[in-house]
Amino acid sequence: MNNTYFITGIGTGIGKTIVSSILTEKLQADYWKPIQSGDLEISDSLFVGNLISNTKTVIHPERYRLGQPLSPHLSAKIDGVHITTDSIKKPITDNSLIIEGAGGLMVPLNDKELICDLIKSLDAKVIVVSQNYLGSINHTLLTLEVLKANQISVEGLIFNGPANAETENYIQNYSGVKVIGKVPFMSRIDKEHIITAGQHINL
Repeated sequence: MNNTYFITGIGTGIGKTIVSSILTEKLQADYWKPIQSGDLEISDSLFVGNLISNTKTVIHPERYRLGQPLSPHLSAKIDGVHITTDSIKKPITDNSLIIEGAGGLMVPLNDKELICDLIKSLDAKVIVVSQNYLGSINHTLLTLEVLKANQISVEGLIFNGPANAETENYIQNYSGVKVIGKVPFMSRIDKEHIITAGQHINL
């Protein structure tokens, strides 16, 4: 069965792209980053493409490629571009699709629309990437509350990086959202380790 999963995180820099790589390889799914803001020469699409071993995955081009490593709404303003969710259409594919967001749910795309509005428009199941640090319980539960308030379907949680059983158990017990994976810290990020990490995700 082919599915569409939107990968969001509890913040910036907590491993969405690594988890997206792992899921793309594990499912031999297609990958799509609708909005790339900054780092165009080492974009997330290129990063994921370099970590994929299977021959089935297609990396679909970004809808927006913005020059500054800033919030999409500000980067777009600098580039003279106006982002709208209506202009972002899922690529046509017969394969499962991994969609990677930009930052967290409340990241602005324009004056009125946020990443969570984009998720609703794309009709995708959400996978939330969390990471254990002081404050991550708050950030994770807030993320899950926003998804619930917006009636967005959540497939599950993936914890990325060093484990903290107390934190992970509290989040799961309080939220009732299932944990579908715990990706251990990887000392090296390469194709072999991406394949191995897929064994830690139940999807």
